[in-house]
Amino acid sequence: MTVQEKALEVIRRLKAEYPATQCTLDFENAWQLLVSVRLSAQCTDKRVNIVMEDLLKKFPTVASLAAADPSEIEEVVRPCGLGHSKARDIHACMNVLHETYHDKVPDDFNALLKLPGVGRKSANLIMGDVFGKPAIVTDTHCIRLSNRIGLVDNIKEPAKVEKALWKIIPPEESNDFCHRLVDHGRAVCTARNPECKKCCLADICTFADAARAAES
Repeated sequence: MTVQEKALEVIRRLKAEYPATQCTLDFENAWQLLVSVRLSAQCTDKRVNIVMEDLLKKFPTVASLAAADPSEIEEVVRPCGLGHSKARDIHACMNVLHETYHDKVPDDFNALLKLPGVGRKSANLIMGDVFGKPAIVTDTHCIRLSNRIGLVDNIKEPAKVEKALWKIIPPEESNDFCHRLVDHGRAVCTARNPECKKCCLADICTFADAARAAES
């Protein structure tokens, strides 16, 4: 089985396992997702969703966040960790959206990358979940599972994993594929003690194959 064939088979099986996949960050529009994904660094999506409710009560618009003092934002987002840097980036990003884009989030990948605090992971998430365009979000689950399954070969740098996956994942499958990796990474292929015996990919997974060999 070539790596391209393996990728298609992984997509097929994960579709069957997690048919109704979606982003686990709550949002109603692009700028809210942009804020949420910045808060999600080293924080659970569950906590981010709770904090976002509080943030939106106090600052319900791009303009209100842009006009706020960063310390006011920090006070609300502190439970997500790294409050000072996250508040600074959110404030700066909302300022650019307000002053340059009339409170709208641009639907251009390179324009997104120029926004304060926005990296490739965030930009891809926005492109895929908001604008419905092909996107590969190389979060911790994507990187871990892609290496374990054998879709990439010992590549840990997010940008390099993204580049490698673009070569083997059909564009129209890319966004949901990454969400399903998150689903599978949380339910079965956890960072510690992955449950290979109940995994739908066990017979084609490089990591599971090595584990079986070690046991024999």
